[in-house]
Amino acid sequence: MVMSIGSDAVKVILQIAGPLLIAAMAVGILVSVLQAITQINEATLTFIPKMIAIIIVMMIMAPWMLETLQQYTAEVIGNAADYVR
Repeated sequence: MVMSIGSDAVKVILQIAGPLLIAAMAVGILVSVLQAITQINEATLTFIPKMIAIIIVMMIMAPWMLETLQQYTAEVIGNAADYVR
């Protein structure tokens, strides 16, 4: 039972964090390619575009993320009596 709760928690975490990580990775790769093309070697150049991309994705995906987290929490709390046994 503990393993199923843990595996479900990991699935929910990946579902919630996945879009943010994918957006940050895509922006990072794009900026890295632009840096390679222009030969600008500035390590801090990717920080602001990544943060902007993450904020945009969070604004778009926040209702879905909250709903997913609420469903998982309701499921865990609803099955708490079964977990205690």
